[in-house]
Amino acid sequence: MLYTSKKDWRAAERKKVMLFGMSGLGKTYLSNILRDSGDWFHYSVDYRIGTRYMGEHIVDNFKKEAMRNPFLADLLRSDSIYIASNLRFNNLSPLSTYLGKPGDPAKGGIPFEEYLRRQRLHREAEISAMKDTAHFIERAKELYGYNNFVCDTSGSVVEVVDPLDRDDPVMSLLSEHLLPVWIKGDESHVEELVKRFSRSPKPMYYQEDFLKDLWTNYQQEKQVAPDKVDPDEFIRWGFRKLLDHRLPRYRAMADNWGITVSAHDVAEVRTKDDFEDLIANALEKQA
Repeated sequence: MLYTSKKDWRAAERKKVMLFGMSGLGKTYLSNILRDSGDWFHYSVDYRIGTRYMGEHIVDNFKKEAMRNPFLADLLRSDSIYIASNLRFNNLSPLSTYLGKPGDPAKGGIPFEEYLRRQRLHREAEISAMKDTAHFIERAKELYGYNNFVCDTSGSVVEVVDPLDRDDPVMSLLSEHLLPVWIKGDESHVEELVKRFSRSPKPMYYQEDFLKDLWTNYQQEKQVAPDKVDPDEFIRWGFRKLLDHRLPRYRAMADNWGITVSAHDVAEVRTKDDFEDLIANALEKQA
């Protein structure tokens, strides 16, 4: 690891961490605290995906929908209006909306093959955005003078790397430059995430083999044809299964490359000093 002890962490002139774990447990919360302190550069992987690698796909999808409206279609053809994505660190809806949900088009679904195509695009974009981290660490230092750096990963990072392979090219690269930190939730966090997701199901990224199994099993269990699948019900049905699928993968990432902190402890962090104490204590505990 980049920092092997509490002493190493405290003494480091440049503190660099990669936060990972389930969405909703505090990655962006911590990143915002660090950025607002003025001493840390915040690199959002999802923001990079949505602006650098998926931006054109996202906007083209907006335009495709707009072309269904004759009034907007005429304005687009005459170049009279401009459509763009207003993606922000704290609003990643344009990216998740592009991923979409498979199922009945009358309920907002898209064909499963199109869903797979978009998932594959996202996978390549996420890998590229993760690899860009090393460049942004130096860019943050050279351009803006930031010594400290936080990489705010997507919840799906665990799906695009192989957590069981210590030679995984993405994690091997990242662990040379940052300390991976897993924000681990307990059962109460999982249940709250499931409830939150049920109220407002959003598009997700899945490992392709896992997704194909989910799709097949759902249709068999519900006795429904692919084009009659309710998109929201499908992703609600699969969400808890996705969390259970990811948990051992997150654990393996932490075991092979980093450290673990509790989501309960993360919720108590209010300042950059609190955060630095959190990491120091986790390093001491692991040692």
